[in-house]
Amino acid sequence: MATHKASTDREKERSSLLRTLGNLAPHKRLMALVEAPNARALVHATPAEDLYFLVTEVGIEDSLELVQLASPAQFRTFVDLAGWKRDQLDSHALLTWLRAARGDDPEDFLRKVAKLDLELLEILLRELTVIYDLEEDPDANPDGVTLEMPEGKYLIEFKVEGVEQFTLRTLINDLIAQNPFEAGRLVEAIRWELPSELQEAAYQFRAARLSELGFPELEVAMRLFSYVSPASVTKPQEHPLSTSGALAPGTSGVDYLKAALDGLKPDEQNALESELRYLINAALVAEAAEPGDMDAVRGVSERSRDYLLLGLEYLTSADPLLASQVVRDLTTQRIFQVGFSLTLELKFRADRLLRRPLSHLGGQPWVLEPERTALAALRRKRPLKALKVEGAEPVPFRTLRELAAARAILDCVEAQLALFAVLLGPTAEEGALVLRRFEGLSSPLTPELLLSAAVAHAVLDGNVWVAPLPPQRLVALGEALFEGTAPAPLIRHAARAQLHRTLLAPIRPELAQAVQRVLDASLEVLKVELGTVFLSHHGFGPEVAEILPVMTTP
Repeated sequence: MATHKASTDREKERSSLLRTLGNLAPHKRLMALVEAPNARALVHATPAEDLYFLVTEVGIEDSLELVQLASPAQFRTFVDLAGWKRDQLDSHALLTWLRAARGDDPEDFLRKVAKLDLELLEILLRELTVIYDLEEDPDANPDGVTLEMPEGKYLIEFKVEGVEQFTLRTLINDLIAQNPFEAGRLVEAIRWELPSELQEAAYQFRAARLSELGFPELEVAMRLFSYVSPASVTKPQEHPLSTSGALAPGTSGVDYLKAALDGLKPDEQNALESELRYLINAALVAEAAEPGDMDAVRGVSERSRDYLLLGLEYLTSADPLLASQVVRDLTTQRIFQVGFSLTLELKFRADRLLRRPLSHLGGQPWVLEPERTALAALRRKRPLKALKVEGAEPVPFRTLRELAAARAILDCVEAQLALFAVLLGPTAEEGALVLRRFEGLSSPLTPELLLSAAVAHAVLDGNVWVAPLPPQRLVALGEALFEGTAPAPLIRHAARAQLHRTLLAPIRPELAQAVQRVLDASLEVLKVELGTVFLSHHGFGPEVAEILPVMTTP
């Protein structure tokens, strides 16, 4: 009993130490592991994939001691993660890891080699050497560096140079020194085995081990990204010390995942960390990313964390005190699905909006910028948030506030689509006729140009008409729109009122306020881009065509 208790205490102490080390920067974590009094035991107690990613972060050249301390099974995992490109072994990567594994203990190195699938060594030698049968060709005398097998039957020519040649040559000599007969059989097998069969067998062995390591089959992994109704998932009751009434979603900068971990007992923390590791592995499989690709792992890990934070913020109603209860009640997969589904609901709505008649007439969505860019980001396979920076790549959603902002954008999109449906007409045929009026313009027709044409006619004539403006009416438009003095033009109250009366009349009442904002924004563009020019010169230059479609003169 005392022995069992001592063993349990050591295990808890080791787990606590490993968690502490996990909070250190990569280089410091590496040094703490290899310099610990019980370094080998500590390394062997660390999950192999954690060691692999630590080596990858620090760099293999600076992690040789850690690789050499790893167990044979851990080393095999390193090769499983780093030694493949899709379904093909990367022999050069395998050589790099073999070189890193060679330390001062030859027996330890050979134990690591023995743990590898024999097929890997066969593929390695097939790809990086040429084997000559001296019984068939006794005069073989290749130009490259060679090594003759002890029994004198085979001559091995190396197809690599430098450190790779040294590593491969030393490996073969080690195998010969350990067991000359088995080394000869290995070389013999290489000459007759089919490369495709070797690759397939090695890949299947690797896939089975990755499955045991927590990388599920694709079909299972894809369930992670299946939709669940967030409203159907039960939330925990309010915590007695809750501050959620004063906590607006997304404003506190709270790390809900950390809050969850902090509220758990050590054994619960270990269980949660295991769940998180499996979750990231499943996401890697679902995203078709290589499990040993550090950049892919980092990206998938960050996105997975983002979905978890969204799910936790939603399920806790922005109360971090409830985070630990949520992870007790629900699996991390369910929390992830809730977070992802919150973004997926935005995509569903965006897709529905763009399935409306006339929404894509003429090959483009009739939506203005920046909503057009936001819409494209939301409609991705994994919905993203567009940044208000020209050319910037969209990013994942991280807070409920960001989701609320995206819903507001979709409200604006719905209003814009309703307005353009009025401008283009009730049918696709009428819409096509409207678009033909703009043929021959010096600039490609955009939703912004079409809207400015409609605004111009509404201000001038008080009717819904969409066509380029005749050049002779430009001055009248400027007089109707602008007042004040340059460089501070103003929009005339009468023009704004006329525009609202004309183009808001056909709009459904529930969308009228949003459409009015769109119209006012269009007036603001005309004021900024054309107001000063008109008030200064009582006319416009050729640049007006970039803002307002103008009929071309024959």
